[in-house]
Amino acid sequence: MSIAAIAITTLLVLKNRAASTDLAEKAQLLDLTHDAIFVRGMDDLVTYWNRGAEAIYGWPAENALGISTHQLLQTVFPAGLDEINRELLRSDRWEGELEHTKRDGSTVVVSSRWSLKKDADGRPLSVLETNTDISQRREAEAEVLKAQAELTHMTRLTTLGELTASIAHEVNQPLAGIVLNGEACLRWVDRDQPDLDEVRSAVRRSIADAQRASDIVRRIRSLSKKGDIEMSLIDMNEIVNDSLVLVQRELVTNRITLKLSLANQRLPALGDRIQLQQVLINLLVNGIQAITSGDNDLREIVVTSSIDESNQANVRVEDSGTGIDPDNARQLFKAFFTTKANGIGMGLSICRSIVEAHGGRVWVVPNPGRGAILQFSLPRVEKDAES
Repeated sequence: MSIAAIAITTLLVLKNRAASTDLAEKAQLLDLTHDAIFVRGMDDLVTYWNRGAEAIYGWPAENALGISTHQLLQTVFPAGLDEINRELLRSDRWEGELEHTKRDGSTVVVSSRWSLKKDADGRPLSVLETNTDISQRREAEAEVLKAQAELTHMTRLTTLGELTASIAHEVNQPLAGIVLNGEACLRWVDRDQPDLDEVRSAVRRSIADAQRASDIVRRIRSLSKKGDIEMSLIDMNEIVNDSLVLVQRELVTNRITLKLSLANQRLPALGDRIQLQQVLINLLVNGIQAITSGDNDLREIVVTSSIDESNQANVRVEDSGTGIDPDNARQLFKAFFTTKANGIGMGLSICRSIVEAHGGRVWVVPNPGRGAILQFSLPRVEKDAES
C-alpha cells in the first residue's frame, strides 16, 4: 500500500472515531434530561432511546430498540395518525398531547413534540420525539375544576336561599289561581243548569296555572341540582326571561322598577343554560343590593340584550345604585374581593369563571347617571351553524 493510501485510510479512521465520539457525547447530553427522547425511522421502529424514556415508561433501551413505539406504548392519539403524519410531513414538526401505557400497565399523559429529519434531497429519514410527563399537571387541573364546580354549586344554592321569598311568591301565585278556578268550577257545576262552557274555561285556566307552577319548580330544581356542564344551543333572550322570574318578587319587595329591552331577534349561543342563568341572577341580585344599600329616589334596573359591536350576544344589567369606586372596579371580579359588609366575594368571581369558560367576557362600567352597568358577552352562533 502506498504512503498516500495509508495516509488517507488513517485520516478516515480518525474522522470516524471523532464522529463516533461526538455522537456519543451528544447521546450522553440527551441522557441528562428528564424528558423521554427517542428517534424512530419512517417505519416507526426505534433507533435511539434515552434514559428519560426508560425512567418514564419503564422499558430499557434493549427492549425498545427495533420496536414500534406506537405498539410498545399503546399510544392514544388526539387525532388520526394519518392526519398527524400529514402535518409532520407538511411542516416538519407536530405538537400535541398523547396518552401512553407504561411497562407496569399504568398510563401517562405527555406533551409530545415531533421533529422530522430529512436528507440532502429533502427525503424524510427519521423522527425525533420528545415527551414531557404532564400527568400530575392534568390531575391537578382536574381537581381544580372539581373544586370550582363544587363552589359554583354552593354559590347557586346560597343565591336560591336569598331568593326564597321570591320563589315562594312565584309558586304561590299559580297555586292560588288553581284554587280559585277550582272553586269557580264547582259553583258552575252546582247550578240547577250547569254552565259547562264556564266549567271548561275554569279547567283550562287551572291547567295553565298548574303548568306555570310546574315550570317554576323545574327551574328551581335545575338551578339547585349538581351536575356536569351541559353545553347546548340556547337563546340568550330565554335565559333573561327565565332568570327574571326568580328575582321578580325581590324587585317588587324593594320597590325597584324593572325595564326590559330585549333584542328583537334570537341571540343564539352555545352554553350551559343553568350556569348562564346563575350568572344573570348574580348580576341582578348584585344590582338589587346596590340599590337597596343607598338612598337614591330613582330605583330601577334596566336589563338589555343585544348584538354588540363584536357581533357577540350581549346582556347588560344597569342599576341606579350607589355605583362602584374606580379603584374597586378593577378588582370586582377577583375571588374573595367584596365591598359588602357580609359578603364573601365569590359571586362575581364565579360569574367571570363561568363566562370565560364559555369563551366570553364579563366587565363593569360606571353608569352615566348613577350606579353601575354589569354586562357579559358570549360568542354568537351564526344561523348556518344553528341548522
